[in-house]
Amino acid sequence: MIAADSSSLVSFLEGAATPDIAMVREALRFDNLWMPPPVKTELMSRTVTGATFEELMNGARMMPITPGFWERAGDNRRCLLSMGLRSRLADTLIAQCCIDADAPLITRDSDFRHFVRWCGLKLAI
Repeated sequence: MIAADSSSLVSFLEGAATPDIAMVREALRFDNLWMPPPVKTELMSRTVTGATFEELMNGARMMPITPGFWERAGDNRRCLLSMGLRSRLADTLIAQCCIDADAPLITRDSDFRHFVRWCGLKLAI
């Protein structure tokens, strides 16, 4: 199981050719791409559609929200904010989905580095 963030998936949809996009394509090809629910919401909010968008929406499985998710997400966000670190709500929810599933995250967003250092998030790239 590997998850992807909106930053990488938007670039995938735009046809970028970077290492993170190669990982997205490989995960889709092997039916191993999982999408945190907040990422799906972010993508569905965009006006981009087409064959690649449909491939992504149909090819990625939805990550589950597990019992205690909201409390763990709140605890992790509070931890980061108390240290004066950036912790946007959507990023917190995405990170918590990955932490709970022990799934590495494909992302190009450097804001996730705090979740790696302090909360146990694993990055795929």
